[in-house]
Amino acid sequence: MLFKIMIAMLAFAANSVLCRLALTDQYIDPMSFSLIRVCSGAAVLLLLYLFSAQKAKIEWNVINGFFLALYIVAFSWAYLHIDAGVGALLLFGTVQLSMVSYGLWHGEKINIQRGAGLGIAILGIFILLLPGAAAPNLVYAAMMVLSGIGWALYSIAGKNMQSSLASTLANFVLAIPFVLLVYAAFYTKSFVQPQGVLLAVLSGGLASSGAYVLWYAIVKQIDRVTASSVQLSVPCLAILGGVLFIGEALSWRIIIATVIVLVGIALVVFDKSVLNSAVKVKS
Repeated sequence: MLFKIMIAMLAFAANSVLCRLALTDQYIDPMSFSLIRVCSGAAVLLLLYLFSAQKAKIEWNVINGFFLALYIVAFSWAYLHIDAGVGALLLFGTVQLSMVSYGLWHGEKINIQRGAGLGIAILGIFILLLPGAAAPNLVYAAMMVLSGIGWALYSIAGKNMQSSLASTLANFVLAIPFVLLVYAAFYTKSFVQPQGVLLAVLSGGLASSGAYVLWYAIVKQIDRVTASSVQLSVPCLAILGGVLFIGEALSWRIIIATVIVLVGIALVVFDKSVLNSAVKVKS
């Protein structure tokens, strides 16, 4: 399970890096990036479904498709005019608060260890992203918050899906019309270069499609508090990706904050009471 979570989080971070590369270097506009991303994701998922040994019944849910489209469009749009670090904080901070609040509302409990882990992880995010970051434009900050709400709702919906591959395929297909409508509204401002197309295809066909199937399989086996907590690692991984692939500076503050976040996540994920209850349920 831990290995699967790590793969999913790396893919989520890769989406941030790919989007930043494409938009910062002006290889493509955000709506074209979003449309190519969702279409390439749907194409890859369709191939995986067609070649799968057991073809589960496809679960069509327009609301889930809308949640996915909301996340993708708002994500790309916000990263056009907002600092990457602040954007990651707003996105996954919103996901954290949304999923924890939903979990508590539906009876999930947080003990001392998990509460401390959440607090430590959030502290690490603030240390990592807030100091030295320029104040974000309120409009685009709101777009990133909206993206976080969309992703939180999409993750929560994953608990009710029977087949992660079939349901993710349906969600991507149903997200296309929503993204297409937004693209059409801003068609006159669209521009595409080959590098932008490649980055969008990598984001949709590699870092999104397969990773979202994996994520839907994961969220069915863990509670919402854990699901939201492990995603706090994504901003840290995105910062490291920026260092490796975009040439951003790596400081001791980044290293220390990353360690703090990972320690907090470890406290949540490796809570003995939750692990023991999970083992009892399986047995």
